[in-house]
Amino acid sequence: MLKGLELARGFWEEHGAPAVREAFPEEMGWLAAGLAGAGSDCAGWDDEVSRDHDWGPGFVLWVPPEMDSRRRFALSALYDHLPGEYRGWPVERHSRLGGGRFGVKTWEEFFRPFTGCAGAPETWRQWMALPSWALAQACSGEVFYDGPGEVTRIRQTIRDGMPEDVRRKKIAARAALMAQAGQYNVPRCLRRGERDAALLATGEFVREGLYMAFLLNRRHMPYYKWAFRALRELPCLDELAEPLGKLLTQPRQETIEAVCGRIAQELRRQGLSDGPWEYLEPHAYQVMKGIRDPDIAALHVMEG
Repeated sequence: MLKGLELARGFWEEHGAPAVREAFPEEMGWLAAGLAGAGSDCAGWDDEVSRDHDWGPGFVLWVPPEMDSRRRFALSALYDHLPGEYRGWPVERHSRLGGGRFGVKTWEEFFRPFTGCAGAPETWRQWMALPSWALAQACSGEVFYDGPGEVTRIRQTIRDGMPEDVRRKKIAARAALMAQAGQYNVPRCLRRGERDAALLATGEFVREGLYMAFLLNRRHMPYYKWAFRALRELPCLDELAEPLGKLLTQPRQETIEAVCGRIAQELRRQGLSDGPWEYLEPHAYQVMKGIRDPDIAALHVMEG
């Protein structure tokens, strides 16, 4: 099946790149092109269902923030004069300058909606506060061409640059929240006959368990509807997709404990905790002990 990334790359290579090289050869060293951001096509998970909105040929043309408006407008006009159809699919024709999914954007305009700054997060507080899905979208997709290399550098920093102390703090919070929701609250709710409350607690456990799996893989968890899809593609802990999925309809304590046991095992394997416990709360405090930054170490165990 034709994928959006394939369509975007072909549109750039067959029409976009030749047009820019012919009309503005001096600009090729200052711009980048690719497909990234929100959308299942950027992650490579698009299918027939995805084609009902925000799907089709197009690419982002990233330019430096300091590029003057006249040059940007000229590039935008060139984009608008590319073929209106590619491989049988219509090309979107609006919001070419600074808005929409495609067209000409400075890399600051592109990254700011995801990171709140001109590029990658700059402080540990920013890394701590930003939602995982936003970071995942900022480094999704592909860069087809990058003259100055800046877009590639920013994306690489977002993908791999989370400070280790921040990662540890987020892992500690997940461990504490998983213990509270799944190992403590679910069985208490079930003993009281409060199945609705047990299901809510189980949902919290599943959400935190998903997030934990991505943190232990040093990956950003995508938007929730793609979390299970992405989990199955992780190199480690991908086997948790099945038990976590089953918990959404059947809150079984033995399943929760099996998931926690596997998480505890991975915490020990990565040297984040050396405790023998299956209960995750004491692991949270063990992970906290490995944080070197005193400001991060002073945060509440569940913060992050």
